[in-house]
Amino acid sequence: MGGRSHASPAAANGPVVVVGAGLAGLSAAIHLVAGGREVVVVEAGQEPGGCCGTAEVGPYRFDTGPSVLTMPDVLAATFGAVGEDIDRWLPLRRLDPFYRLAFPDGSELDVVAGALEMAENVRELCGPDEATRYLRFRRRLGAMFEAEWSSFIDADMSRLRDMARPYALLRLAAAGGFRRLDRFVAGQLRDERLIRAHTFQSLYVGLAPHQALAIYAVVAHMDTVGGVYFPRDGGMHAIPRALADVTEKAGAQMRYGVRAERVEVDGAGVRAVRLDTGERIAASHVVIACDRVRAQTELLPGLADDWRLRRPRYSPSCLVMHFGLDRRIPGHTHHTLRFGRAWRSTFAALAAGRPQPDPSLLITYVDAPPGQAVLSALEPVPNLVSGADWGRLTPRLEERLLGRLAEAGYGDLSERPRRTFDPPAWARLGHSAGTPFALDHRFTQTAWLRPSGRSRRVPGLHFAGMYTAPGVGVPPALISGRLAAARILEGSR
Repeated sequence: MGGRSHASPAAANGPVVVVGAGLAGLSAAIHLVAGGREVVVVEAGQEPGGCCGTAEVGPYRFDTGPSVLTMPDVLAATFGAVGEDIDRWLPLRRLDPFYRLAFPDGSELDVVAGALEMAENVRELCGPDEATRYLRFRRRLGAMFEAEWSSFIDADMSRLRDMARPYALLRLAAAGGFRRLDRFVAGQLRDERLIRAHTFQSLYVGLAPHQALAIYAVVAHMDTVGGVYFPRDGGMHAIPRALADVTEKAGAQMRYGVRAERVEVDGAGVRAVRLDTGERIAASHVVIACDRVRAQTELLPGLADDWRLRRPRYSPSCLVMHFGLDRRIPGHTHHTLRFGRAWRSTFAALAAGRPQPDPSLLITYVDAPPGQAVLSALEPVPNLVSGADWGRLTPRLEERLLGRLAEAGYGDLSERPRRTFDPPAWARLGHSAGTPFALDHRFTQTAWLRPSGRSRRVPGLHFAGMYTAPGVGVPPALISGRLAAARILEGSR
C-alpha cells in the first residue's frame, strides 16, 4: 500500500491508535501515515463519517451532518499529504449562488462569486451607497481573515505561549476582531438585511451576533467570499468516505464496528487501547477524535485533567427534518436561508432554553437520481441542558416547520418519506448535551481556552475534533487532526 514506503524508522516508536473515523480522526491518520507512523483507526460505526454522517429512508439518502463545505484548499491539502489529488477522489463543484437569502419582506439576495458581481446584487437590493459600503466591508473581512488564519485558526493552541503573539494580536485588534460581531458589522453596513446576512453565521459557533466576538466574521468571509462547495457525487458523506479510502490506501489499518472502551495508561503515558471485542491494541500515542466529554468519562475514567471541561458551555442544538421528494422543484437553490421576522428575541429564547418563536431556517435542496430530490430544513433549538420535554415539543416543531416549508413554495411535504433529528436523536448518536455543534465559542472557550489538543498529565494522549481548537466546522476539524498528528510527529512525548 502507498503509505508503507514511508514507515521505516518511525515504526519502532509503535503504532498510533486513532479513536473515531470522522473528519478529524481521518485527517490525523492521513498526516501520521504521511509522516511514517503505523496507524490503526478504530471506529464504532460500520463506516467512516462521524458527525459527517448519512441516513436512508427507502430509496432516499440524506446527509445528517454539515451541508456547507468551505475552504476546499484545506480538504485538498489533506489528500495531498499522501500525494493524492482531490479531483481524483472527490470532485467538487462550486455552488452558484453560494446561498440565497430570503428576507421576511419578500426580498432576496443571492450570494455569488466575485466582488463586483456581489456588489451589483447588493446595489439592486439596498441601493448604490450600501453597495459601496459593502465593498469596503468586504475588504475589512479579508483583513480580518488574514490576521487570524496563520496565527489562530491554522495554528496549534495547546500551550499558553501559543497565544503570546503580540504582533498577531495587534493586527487582529486593528482589524476590529475584539468588538462584538453585531456592532462590528453594523459599523460598516446600514441595511438591516445585509447586516443579518453577515452575522447569522455566528450561530455556527453557538452564539448570538451580540455575544460573538467580531473575529467570527471570518466565518462570513469563508462562505460569502471564499465560496461554498459540494461533492459532485454522493453528497457531503462522500468526504469522509473518500478520506477513509485514501487513509487505507496510504497504509493505515481501518477497524470498523469495534468500539474503544478504555485507554490504558501508566506513569510513562499511554500504553494501549482496549476494544469491546476484548482485544488490546498496544499504542505509543492515542488520538481521541470523538465526542470529548463522553470520551473523558468513558475512555479515560479518572483522567479528567483539563480544567477547561469542568463547566462546559454547549452550543444550541438543532431540529432537522429530511424529506425524500418524488419530483424536482424548479427555482430553488442548493442553500436557502429564510430569515424570520424576529431577530434578537429569537436568540434570547434560545439562551433561555426555549424554542425560537420565529426561527430562521437553513434549507438545503439537492437533486437526487432522475426525477427525485432530497430536502433538509434546519432550525436552531435548545440543547438537552434546557430540560425541555422533547416528546411533546418535537411533534409541535415538526408541524410548524412543515407549514413554513409549504409557505416557502416547497409544497405539502407531510406525506413524504422523512427523518427527523432532534436533541435526543443527536444524543443517541453520541453528542453530549444533544448538540452536534459541541462547545460554543465564547471567549472562554476559544483558542488556548478551548479544551487542549494534548493531555496535560498523560504523555502520548492527544485530542482532535470540534471540542479542540480551532473549533466547529469542516475545515477546523481537518485542521485539528493535522495539528494532533504534527505534535506526535514532532516528538511531543
